[in-house]
Amino acid sequence: MPQKELPLNQKFSSYQVLVIVLLALTQFTVVLDFMVMSPLGDILMKSMNMTTTQFGLVVSAYAFSAGIAGILTAGFADRFDRKKLLLFFYIGFILGTLFCGIANTYPLLIAARIITGIFGGVIGSISMAIVADLFLPQQRGRVMGFLQMGFGSSQVLGIPISLYLANLLGWQSPF
Repeated sequence: MPQKELPLNQKFSSYQVLVIVLLALTQFTVVLDFMVMSPLGDILMKSMNMTTTQFGLVVSAYAFSAGIAGILTAGFADRFDRKKLLLFFYIGFILGTLFCGIANTYPLLIAARIITGIFGGVIGSISMAIVADLFLPQQRGRVMGFLQMGFGSSQVLGIPISLYLANLLGWQSPF
């Protein structure tokens, strides 16, 4: 017997809307934290007397640590409640981001980017797992579209605002 299909325009509950907004905001902040480093390059290299090689390592530290964290987390992530896991990793990400803002030496900045990458690198996959848990298959495409709006808006809104703040208050201010 065929399953009854639900309408594609089914409304989201207020709880689901809250989840979508929170997940899109986490996507916004995580992507912005990663993407803002390259535009800050000139300001950052001048203020910390970095070479281009050193700056490349600062940018790469996040990506490498995020990749390693993703591989390591894949083995145990399903054993934990997804909301608690997201909260744990997002708190670590926020602390790592704050550490980036107060880093005043090259080694501290590298360490801060590694910490931020470890925690930020798995937030996207946890978010998608939450989407799969909370939304019907007919709703998931719309929800993932809203989450990707967080990605796009971080580049369209977040980077220019971050650069404005960096020029006004110093490279640490976007963090």
